[in-house]
Amino acid sequence: MKRLSLLILLMLFSITTKAQIEQENTTYYFIRHAEKNRSDKTNKNPKLIKKGRKRAKKWSETLKNINFDAVYSTNYNRTKETAQPTAAKNNLEITLYNPRDIDYKLFKKQTKGKKVLIVGHSNTTPKFVNAILGKEKYNDIKDNNNANLYIVTIIDNKTSDQLLYIK
Repeated sequence: MKRLSLLILLMLFSITTKAQIEQENTTYYFIRHAEKNRSDKTNKNPKLIKKGRKRAKKWSETLKNINFDAVYSTNYNRTKETAQPTAAKNNLEITLYNPRDIDYKLFKKQTKGKKVLIVGHSNTTPKFVNAILGKEKYNDIKDNNNANLYIVTIIDNKTSDQLLYIK
């Protein structure tokens, strides 16, 4: 009887619920803003052009099977417009971040166990990915490339990453 009780106790401790497993998994999806209006070189905060709005919608369709817990964007029209369709599909408000003063360690702690979309720029997106990875792996994105999708997954403190090109 003691053996049976011990066996049952061991089995109960070894059962991991789906919620516990998901708590340990963190996945970040990083994209650069979609195509912006380049007609006025002096405009530091342009909006998306028609092609960019289509790409923003396509991102939300590409990522439709991911139940995001948070959507982050820099405070620029082009990044917020890129993030908006995905945020709306997930009934989320966009959380603004400043790439110049983000505490990456705190960000990782606050988003642990979550699925997060982060929208940035040609230079800030790879920098953010590198900070999460803890190493310099990715260079700035070429100016004509709005199609990179960086996926970083952290499971039990083991980090993996991949770069996809979604045209």
